[in-house]
Amino acid sequence: MGMLKYKGYTGSVEFSNEDNCLYGKVQGLHGTIISYEGTTIDEIRSDFEGAVDDYLASCESRGITPAKPYSGKLVLRIPSELHERVAAAAIAAGTTINDFINKALTNEVDNLTIVG
Repeated sequence: MGMLKYKGYTGSVEFSNEDNCLYGKVQGLHGTIISYEGTTIDEIRSDFEGAVDDYLASCESRGITPAKPYSGKLVLRIPSELHERVAAAAIAAGTTINDFINKALTNEVDNLTIVG
């Protein structure tokens, strides 16, 4: 799966053999669906950007705040033993659990190699 970025929004790019087209939707929005399609990379990029612009214009005309991709809040379930270990590690590092997990996730993502 490919990704597009525009005005702080990230969109997927997938291929449909059945319809012989590229399609996708904006990622990370809760309760809002923004989709787009095209037959070439240029077309899908243009449709993606147009869909985001249309969404933002619609929100503005209705006087509502556009949904923000990825709120920054993440509910995570982990084993209690791991929770205890993370808490101890955070204390040893002189930081909070939240900051400790943010640093660990940032390190992991920064060192991730995506094969696609």
